[in-house]
Amino acid sequence: MTEFMKSAVDICTQAGGKIILALLVFIVGRIVIKKIVNVVSNLKALEKMDATVHSFATNFVKIVLYVVLVLSIVNILGVPMASVVTVLATAGLAVGMSLQGALGNLAGGIMLLVFRPFNVGDYVSAGGEEGVVKSIALFYTVLTTTDNRRITIPNGTLMNANVTNFSSEPLRRVDLVFACGKGEDVAKVQDLLLKTISGHKLVLSDPAPFARLSGGTNEAMEFTVRAWTKSENYWDVYFDLTQSVTTAMGGAGISAPAVRVLTDK
Repeated sequence: MTEFMKSAVDICTQAGGKIILALLVFIVGRIVIKKIVNVVSNLKALEKMDATVHSFATNFVKIVLYVVLVLSIVNILGVPMASVVTVLATAGLAVGMSLQGALGNLAGGIMLLVFRPFNVGDYVSAGGEEGVVKSIALFYTVLTTTDNRRITIPNGTLMNANVTNFSSEPLRRVDLVFACGKGEDVAKVQDLLLKTISGHKLVLSDPAPFARLSGGTNEAMEFTVRAWTKSENYWDVYFDLTQSVTTAMGGAGISAPAVRVLTDK
């Protein structure tokens, strides 16, 4: 009985020592990982890259370091690594089958980083949502809408959806359609439209503004207006021209001035 108690005490002592050491390694490891991630995040090589690569790289390093920490703790506890590898392989297969969506999102995140259909800060339409890209993580991409809603979209969905990037090109074209009474002088209306849109300080002269009769009904004529501007000025020009052209048409005595709303912006 005495020998049994002595053996039990020795086993508990050894096990307790391993558990305490494992806890210490876990605590210290978390602190070290945090410091390493901060160092990596502040590397000059990463700072020169855009926010997309920067965010993705730091997240990847963080995950790898935590995997190393967990394996180290398992080794300290005395679990044979061969058994760990076997268990991980078996569990990996089971988890892989049950987490196909998550793995698809991970693959989608990698593909987004490689092909770069958009970057952090771009305004995009994808997966049925629109907004400014705030972050691209390993599994999800976060958008912020114009009314300040936060939308999280799985990366797998983005890689299998049509993505419209409104910020990828330096210039955008503002398309508007204005209507007026049927009996108005076409040349007069066209000249007025061109003069008004050309006078806007944010409208570019090259490519040149465009205004032509493009259709109508039994009661009205419709004129298509096209004006180029820098991408960041799109909505300012859109609303400014909507107001200034309509006001100018009314001030010139043109009957029934109106703007037609286009669904594709």
